[in-house]
Amino acid sequence: MNRLLSGVSAGALLLASGAGTALAGDLPGKFEGVTIDAKLIGGQQYEKLYERIPEWEKLTGAKVNILTKKNGFDIDKELKSDIASGSTNWCVGWNHSSFAPQYTSLYTDLGKLLPKAEIDAFVPSTIKSATIDGKLEMLPRAQFDVSALYYQKSLYENADNKAKFKAKYGYDLVPPDTWKEVTDQAEFFANPPNFYGTQFAGKEEAINGRFYEMVVAEGGEYLDKDGKPVFNSEAGIRALDWFVNLYKAKAVPAGTTNYLWDDLGQGFASGTVAINLDWPGWAGFFNDPKSSKVAGNVGVKVAPKGSSGKRTGWSGFHGFSVTENCPNKEAAASLVWWLTNEDSQKLEAAAGPLPTRTAVWDWDLQQAANDPYKKEVLAAFQEEATHAFAVPQTPEWIEISNAVYPELQAAILGDKTSKQALDEAAAKATQILQDAGKL
Repeated sequence: MNRLLSGVSAGALLLASGAGTALAGDLPGKFEGVTIDAKLIGGQQYEKLYERIPEWEKLTGAKVNILTKKNGFDIDKELKSDIASGSTNWCVGWNHSSFAPQYTSLYTDLGKLLPKAEIDAFVPSTIKSATIDGKLEMLPRAQFDVSALYYQKSLYENADNKAKFKAKYGYDLVPPDTWKEVTDQAEFFANPPNFYGTQFAGKEEAINGRFYEMVVAEGGEYLDKDGKPVFNSEAGIRALDWFVNLYKAKAVPAGTTNYLWDDLGQGFASGTVAINLDWPGWAGFFNDPKSSKVAGNVGVKVAPKGSSGKRTGWSGFHGFSVTENCPNKEAAASLVWWLTNEDSQKLEAAAGPLPTRTAVWDWDLQQAANDPYKKEVLAAFQEEATHAFAVPQTPEWIEISNAVYPELQAAILGDKTSKQALDEAAAKATQILQDAGKL
C-alpha cells in the first residue's frame, strides 16, 4: 500500500474548503424533510456501516429509504434494468471500480458537489480510478479489495502433517508461496466431505475475476493491447486447469461452482477449509470467536505466485454514487460523504477492510501496533497491494464476464476441456466487443 500512498501526507481535513462547490459549508448540512432513496450492497462485511445512517438523519433532518440491499452481482442487474427502463430517480447507489464504466449515464459528478479538501483526503489512486471521462463517479468506502491468503496455522504446526507432507511431496510444509504449492497442499489437506483444502467462488464475475488474475500470474493476458480477448492461450489453459484439477481431486467443496463471496467467508470461518484466498473485509470476522471456529488460528500472507513469478492481485474498491436524476443531489452527496468520511472508514477498517482515506491508513497502522493479528493482516495486505492490478477498463467487462463464466464452469464440471471452453468463451467475448464497436 506504500505505492498507493506515495506523495500523500496525512493530516487534519478541512471541511469548509473547496470554494464554489455546492457543499462548501459545513458538512453534513441541513436537509429537513428530504428523503433519500438508496440502493446499497448487502452482506456480512458491508452491513455495520449502515448503522451510522440514523446519526446522519438526526444531524441533517433528512431520511434514508433503502430500496434495495443485495449482493453486487444482483444489484448490478437491477441498476442496468433501471437504466434501461428510465427508473433512475432514486438518489444514492452502490458502485465498484470494476463495474463503474457501465454506469456513466446513471451517476453524476461528485466533484461538483463536495469540497475539494474532502476529495483530496482519499488515496489519489482510488480517486483516479473512480474518475471516468473526467467525472468523479463515486467516493470510495473503506473497502479497497485485493486478496491475500488466509490459512489455518495449526495445520502447518502439526508434526504429523509435516512428516507426511515432506514424504509425499519432497519439500517442507509451510504456508504456500506459489499456486503449485497451494495445489499440493489443498490436495494433501482435503478429506471430503468433511474438510477441504481450499475453495473458490464459482460463478458470476467472481470466477471470471479469479481466472483473470490467474492468467496474469501464468504470464498471459486477458485482453491484448488492442483490446482483443486472448485468454484462450497456453497461460489461460494453465490458469483454468488449476480450478479444474482441484475440483476433479475433490480438494474443493462440490458446490463451489455456485459459491459467491459470503459462501467462502462462512466456509473458512466454519473451520472446514484449510487455505482461503479472500478479501481484507473478512479478517476481523475470521478471528472473532463469536463468528468463527478458526478464531485465534488464522494466518495471513501475501497471495501466491503463478508459474511466471507474478502474484495474483485482482483488485478494486467499493463506493457510493449519486444519480443524475436525483431530485436532491446535495443531500445525497452529503450522505455519500458521511458513509465514506473518517469516522465511517475507521469503523470499517477496524474489522479488517482496507481504508481509502490517507489519514485512516495512518490511524489503522497505529491501531495495529499492539495487536499481532491486525499487524499480520495489514502487513500481508500492504505487501499484496504492491502486486494489485485492476480488471481491463472496458465498459463491457461485466457483459464479457457473464458470457465467459458459464464456459469456465463447463470446464470445471468436466463438460468441456479447458481449451474448448476458453476458445468458445473468447469467441463470445470477441463478439461482444465487436458489437460494441471496440474491435
